Amino acid sequence: MESGQNVAVFGAYGHTGRFVVAELRERGYVPLLLGRDQDRLLALAQAQPGLEARQASVDDPASLDRALNGAAAVINCAGPFASTAAPLVEAALRAGIPYVDVAAEIEANLDTFAHFAERARAAGTVVVPAMAFFGGLGDLLVTVAMGDWTAADEAHVAYGLSSWHPTAGTLASGTVSGRRRGGRRVRYTGGRLEYHDDALPTLEWPFPAPLGPQSVIGEFTMADVVTVPSHLAIPEVRTYMTAKAATDLSAPDASAPTAVDERGRSAQTFVVDVLVRSGGAERHVVATGQDIYAISAPLAVEAVDRILTGRTRTTGVASAGAVFDAPDFLRALSSHLSLHVPPPYPRSSARTLAPASAASMAAQAPVAPYPMVTTS
Repeated sequence: MESGQNVAVFGAYGHTGRFVVAELRERGYVPLLLGRDQDRLLALAQAQPGLEARQASVDDPASLDRALNGAAAVINCAGPFASTAAPLVEAALRAGIPYVDVAAEIEANLDTFAHFAERARAAGTVVVPAMAFFGGLGDLLVTVAMGDWTAADEAHVAYGLSSWHPTAGTLASGTVSGRRRGGRRVRYTGGRLEYHDDALPTLEWPFPAPLGPQSVIGEFTMADVVTVPSHLAIPEVRTYMTAKAATDLSAPDASAPTAVDERGRSAQTFVVDVLVRSGGAERHVVATGQDIYAISAPLAVEAVDRILTGRTRTTGVASAGAVFDAPDFLRALSSHLSLHVPPPYPRSSARTLAPASAASMAAQAPVAPYPMVTTS
């Protein structure tokens, strides 16, 4: 598609921002390179001939207004989103353009829904937070799994990552979120968020082949606890992370992702296994792919493309599953993501989420208090 429309990318020189810039160009859009660091912007512009760099700061509304001049939409890739989301949404509303971000910070996403829902709806525009691997993909998958159900008792999103080498943005956002929560953990239960100090359980999750059963950290809570309940009647939303990936993330010497292909993706692979339950019935869907940061780019760009071409279901602040046709959206990502919808499990083989044995728990490497991460 050759649209030629300008799409502003705030944090264009960051790890995920670079993937977003490349995806926009591939889709026929013209990225406007936005960010706070003039030197990094100029370096990126030199590596991307023909693209315009515009310095802007979230502390300077006038600079944001200048940076968004002529843009059809803005994608915010710069964390911590606790600092960047609100000023960018404000600027997008002033400019009358849609806003999409890749935030996985739970509280930052809650703030976007709480503070901008009415204003965005009144303006007739669309604001889509968490349009990334965490928050966006899980929400789309849960929506697909729900099918014709109007409500469910539980939704479980299990993240099977082969490893996790975090970016600097991930670590910085995690630090900010941890301080904001006072070091407490969070879960979504009984239809609301609950902050707690409980130890996190270690479970075994039966991922499909070839990954197979893996030890996971239970209540490793991600942005899905904001996006899914924002539009689906599910009082229990739980997310899980493979123990190995959680250990990688919390390691004091955690290293950044290393590119292994021409697209800049790392060797990391992922399986996202979603299970929803209603009464005695279960439905689930599985997605697989490579590199959680890289996949966030087609997710965000597909969202912008659908908004700009009128393929949306609502206005205001909305999660991916609420604003888009979830099955069609995921089909559009078939070159980036493999989707499998298995037949329902027989009642006799329904999976049980039980704590692992004491021996297997003791064998796990210790996992430090985890951050609320972002894929920036």
